[in-house]
Amino acid sequence: MAQKKLGKQTVVLENPPSIISTASIVGPKEGDGPLKDYFDLILDDDLWGEDSWEKCESKIQQEAVKLALSKAKMVPSQVDYLFSGDLLNQIISSSYAARQLKIPFFGLYGACSTKTESLSLGAIAIDGGFADNVVCVTSSHFSTAERQYRFPLEHGNQRPLTAQWTVTGAGASVLSSSGNGPYITHITTGRIIDPGISNANNMGPAMAPAAADTIVQHFRDTGLKPENYDMIITGDLATVGKEIAEELIAKEGYDVSEIFMDCGIEIFDSERQDTHAGGSGCGCSAVVFTGYLYKALKSGKYRRIMLVSTGALLSPTIIQQGESIPGIAHAVTISSEK
Repeated sequence: MAQKKLGKQTVVLENPPSIISTASIVGPKEGDGPLKDYFDLILDDDLWGEDSWEKCESKIQQEAVKLALSKAKMVPSQVDYLFSGDLLNQIISSSYAARQLKIPFFGLYGACSTKTESLSLGAIAIDGGFADNVVCVTSSHFSTAERQYRFPLEHGNQRPLTAQWTVTGAGASVLSSSGNGPYITHITTGRIIDPGISNANNMGPAMAPAAADTIVQHFRDTGLKPENYDMIITGDLATVGKEIAEELIAKEGYDVSEIFMDCGIEIFDSERQDTHAGGSGCGCSAVVFTGYLYKALKSGKYRRIMLVSTGALLSPTIIQQGESIPGIAHAVTISSEK
């Protein structure tokens, strides 16, 4: 019998793991945005001494893990498992980083939902007694994502206003069976919801129904309400998707308007930085959480948040064959108290 299960899609953790440290590394554009003061390291350029963007992204992820472990006064050999993922084919940024780190490795792909997917599985491993210390990390890079999913940068194509800017960055979190919080207390695993959108430059609306579905199901499963949270933060719906998700949630009887924010909106100044609808990518919710949100929890500004990373499960191959873009969203409750 699944004793920790609540309702259809949520689990409550009996021994909530503590997030004992985080680290965030971002690119120059992200480091010029509104959250620049919260990131640990801002790169001067998007190659960081490497000879390709893909190698740079893997290096960013690897160094984010090292920095998070250093803050926790730990070394890789003390980590039971590494849960990591990225946007690239065969999650190469993660696997090549894991090659260097030499930590037992679970490679994950949930598109831009991967940060909360990794936190979910890492927390379950600790709560289940299978690990004492795990690291959860995700990354993305504007230049690697653009040439894989859309057009080569040399093409110079015009981006529509619904388009989002893939975040260059990586966010790592160290979870432990000991520590003083904040704690991961609930996990709501999302379902795939497909509204039928096939435009790779309009991913906010492709993900919004999945985000709304997960948030509403969390409330139904747990009995919690919007007023029980200081903030509900989606991953990268950006301006277009956030509005749609908020409306869908309201139709189900939950008003989240006063506490609803989106990492893709917060990370850039869309007018000054010309990012159109906002940010996206695995790195988006990862760096906003490990940078800004984690510090807000540690300082007491927030006591309980719901982080809902959102993903468009986009494959260029299948989209070229006429398929649509499925959406997914996973939620974790992170609280200052168990």
